[in-house]
Amino acid sequence: MILKAEKLSKEFIRETKNTNRFCAVQETDFVLESGSFAVLTGRSGSGKSTFLHMLSGLMTPTSGRVLIDDKDIYQLPDQELSRFRNQHIGVIPQGQTALHSLTVLENICLPYTLYGEEAHETEALALLEKLEIAHLKTALPAELSGGELRRMAIARAFLRKPELILADEPTSDLDDQNTEIVFQFLRQAAQDGAAVFAVTHETNAAQYADRLFRMNAGQLQG
Repeated sequence: MILKAEKLSKEFIRETKNTNRFCAVQETDFVLESGSFAVLTGRSGSGKSTFLHMLSGLMTPTSGRVLIDDKDIYQLPDQELSRFRNQHIGVIPQGQTALHSLTVLENICLPYTLYGEEAHETEALALLEKLEIAHLKTALPAELSGGELRRMAIARAFLRKPELILADEPTSDLDDQNTEIVFQFLRQAAQDGAAVFAVTHETNAAQYADRLFRMNAGQLQG
């Protein structure tokens, strides 16, 4: 798996002034290969999450391309892009995306059940064990803490063994012990051959990374 961003940028028009353009991410080139763990840090509002959303196929760039194994993902029809992302990309979002009518185990199995495929409950339970929330498999999201919801989202992102993992603040709401568990989890995924990219405010993330980047006012620095 090789992820490439070529001259990628994102601009927004401020609602108060239609002609006032705000550049969230300046024109950027970026490459991430299998077996590599890259970490992106920077201040809030610097463009980190916008950049990750473009890499994941969730936010159309203003200019440039995102290539995954030479496939230009923004040239794919919406349904095809969604299926491609489901099969090949594990996205750990910054917010909470649980379906509150489903149990923890059912939420984790969504990457399969959304497309009518057989749920891989054994693998889901193994992930829950590694993330130390197996005892919550039958709980509903409303019964979970913020940190437990975060670990549930991580398990869901890993279930299909994706070749590319994109994590947006994966350790928010976690204490120091569980933060270490998650970063070790991401580090191991890279060692197992995945391409891993994480946006984080954690100052100790660098010790787990092969490559360290910083976003400053929409400019990627590495």
